[in-house]
Amino acid sequence: MVCLGHARGADWLHAGLLYDHFPLTLDDGQRTEAVGPLFYSEEKDTQKTWALPPLFADTTDPALDSSEYDFLYPVLTYRRYGQEHRWQFIQIFSFAGGQNPDEQKAKRLTLFPFYFRQRSEEPDQDYTAVFPFYGHLKNRLFRDEIFFKMFPVYSRTRKGDIVTTNWGYPVFSVRRGNGLEGWKLWPFYGWEHKEVTTRTNGFGDVETVEGYRSWFTMWPFVLDKTSGIGTENLTRQHAVLLVYGHEHSPKRDSKSVIWPFFTHTIDREKKYEERDMPWPLIVFARGEGKTTSRVWPFYSRAHNQYLESDWYFWPVYKYNRVHADPADRSRMRILFFLYSDMIQKNTETGQAERRVDLWPLFTHKRDFNGNTRLQLFAPLEPILPNNRSIEREYSQVWSVWRAEKNAKTGAASQSLLWNLYRHESTPTSKKCSLLFGLFQYQSGTAGKRMRLFYIPVMSVKPTPAKAEAK
Repeated sequence: MVCLGHARGADWLHAGLLYDHFPLTLDDGQRTEAVGPLFYSEEKDTQKTWALPPLFADTTDPALDSSEYDFLYPVLTYRRYGQEHRWQFIQIFSFAGGQNPDEQKAKRLTLFPFYFRQRSEEPDQDYTAVFPFYGHLKNRLFRDEIFFKMFPVYSRTRKGDIVTTNWGYPVFSVRRGNGLEGWKLWPFYGWEHKEVTTRTNGFGDVETVEGYRSWFTMWPFVLDKTSGIGTENLTRQHAVLLVYGHEHSPKRDSKSVIWPFFTHTIDREKKYEERDMPWPLIVFARGEGKTTSRVWPFYSRAHNQYLESDWYFWPVYKYNRVHADPADRSRMRILFFLYSDMIQKNTETGQAERRVDLWPLFTHKRDFNGNTRLQLFAPLEPILPNNRSIEREYSQVWSVWRAEKNAKTGAASQSLLWNLYRHESTPTSKKCSLLFGLFQYQSGTAGKRMRLFYIPVMSVKPTPAKAEAK
């Protein structure tokens, strides 16, 4: 907060929702707001933001060498971190560039799902694809390579050493890899076999890669798979849809009758026994690794050493908890996002943060340092929590009441209708502005001052005795 003893004339320039400039309450920095919710600029630490909500916002941080730009989020977004940058238009059209892991610069243009292009310093990393006619992609869509002609007539993909060739996707395909071979004529018949192989991990150690065998006929009616070949946990699975299914291994046994309606599972590794009738609607499990009682949609209680999940008359009430020292996180929800109460604790330090949302009325946050912030209204924040773009461009529009308090400095602020009323305080000072600044009041170590219609009407300095006491 600005100390009133060193206040300048600019400290009196408050015009409510027309214009206001003030220090940040929860961080070191300054903020300017004007024309109600339609403009603000902010400097916080090394970060600078200016915005015309809800049209766009621009944020830069020289210390992190980053910048972000949004226009009618999520219509148009731009993100840059160092040399990496990306333009994106409604999650469909994008243009990106930067360096790959080998520090080679590349530029990418995407009009999803019709056009993909990349140009790199290394010609063998270039690709162009025009879907569905012809294309070649690298390191896109969760595959190392993709090649297609008149998709779905012909396509070939590679992930690691496994190459899958499709004719008339997904009807006929052939898979080949290191110790792997297989084919399928879906949904009539398919089989696949992988031998036990070895590979060198990131630490330079040679490790065994398990093998498996699988086949199906009239998928998904008859399925059979043997996995864990070459390991101590050889697992056999067989299922005939609506008739029978079973799985057997040294660590786990599971049998289903009128599959998947009645299932009995004994998991020796995780130490629990479970009965499903059918899963996931009716589940009862007991054991050290899992305890569950569920009858959907009436109630469910499930927990193990680290996780807890309860609900009643789903989705009326739902509770989840994850506990793994030093982190302890719990969340209670009513009707999805109507009400939410999330608490996250550090069990070693005892510090905790909490967020409470009541859609669309308010959101209240308290961080690990004890700082708090209350906002009225909040139609999107409970649904998309911690979304920086929502907070930058939309929260300003509908937050008719804001209240913040800094636990460390004791500073606090309240704002109604975009500073039509604004109140700020520290342990040694107070400042109030009302009705476009027509009423302004300050008090602090320099005394008390008041203005009406921007005209000074009171200026009281402390007596020497009071000044010395302060």
